[in-house]
Amino acid sequence: MSTFSLPKLSLAEQVKLRPFMINLSFLTAFFLFMKTGSVIAQDPRYPKEITVDQSGAGNYKTIQEAVNSVRDLGHERVKIHIKKGVYKEKIWIPSWKTNITLIGESAESTIITNNDHTGKPVKGGTDALGLAKHSTYSSYTLLVQGNGVIIENLTIENTAGRVGQAVALHVEGDRVVVRNCRLLSNQDTLYTATENSRQYYENCYIEGTTDFIFGEATAVFQNCHINSLTNSFITAAGTRPDQKFGYVFFDCRLTAAPGVEKVYLGRPWRPYAKTVFIRTEMGSHIVPEGWNPWKGDLMFPDKEKTAFYAEYKSTGPGALKQSRVSWSKQLKKSEMKRYTLKEIFGSTGWISGV
Repeated sequence: MSTFSLPKLSLAEQVKLRPFMINLSFLTAFFLFMKTGSVIAQDPRYPKEITVDQSGAGNYKTIQEAVNSVRDLGHERVKIHIKKGVYKEKIWIPSWKTNITLIGESAESTIITNNDHTGKPVKGGTDALGLAKHSTYSSYTLLVQGNGVIIENLTIENTAGRVGQAVALHVEGDRVVVRNCRLLSNQDTLYTATENSRQYYENCYIEGTTDFIFGEATAVFQNCHINSLTNSFITAAGTRPDQKFGYVFFDCRLTAAPGVEKVYLGRPWRPYAKTVFIRTEMGSHIVPEGWNPWKGDLMFPDKEKTAFYAEYKSTGPGALKQSRVSWSKQLKKSEMKRYTLKEIFGSTGWISGV
């Protein structure tokens, strides 16, 4: 007996039917367990290895078709191998597609690209929420809502240009790993969404202009290269009051395009924003004060009074700790005990290789 699947429905139709589909999948699994006393074996119609190849030599020609084919709420990991090429797609991994791995041949040769942006008319009339024009939240090239998703060796880009918010990667799922990837856009490149989401980025190249790493998630960036394209702000954390951590950068490198010389480490999107840079190499484009309070926000004034911004052993010409704003912090060695993946995420079994 297979679970319910909706591979051919539109995004709007799938969103409307999502609660029904999840409940049906759960009930199917429950009754099978009660009847047999064990978990059913992998259905041969749902392979653990899938290949996407635009030439037709694989199982599917598009990434979205491959994602749609994966068993709903599957417990077994499914690896989708993506052959090199430029995939002009807007991809959605919904909440009922779990434990999926997207693997490109290399970040340089396997590219997912789209060009939606805020204010652009929605293709087909309206989006899943009935809006005729894209917002920040629907401008993504790749949207990940499923839990346990791993993304490796891919370029994910939004080529809309400097026309406002244009998200490349939008992540809402929990336990999401992004490794050896390039995330490219201008404003709002990476949206780390939802306060219950844990996200881990390793050996990634991320570039953009304004607030190009933003959102509410608890996210760790390990050995990442962060490149600023204009004078602006790198991060805009929206950490919620009950979250212990927001963004933590370990052993990263901050660079800038030629002519860029005034970039802030971050500004608080929400009052309890938390961002920490640990052992980060900072170029001369990082301003001496380091952080910006985001003045002029009438909804959330004086956010610097509640935000937590800190550094530990920053290096490079932009690491001017004596000039930082008074409301930021330089961490002591004794305080570093709490900055481990185990402390930040609560568990690390979902992060392979660490």
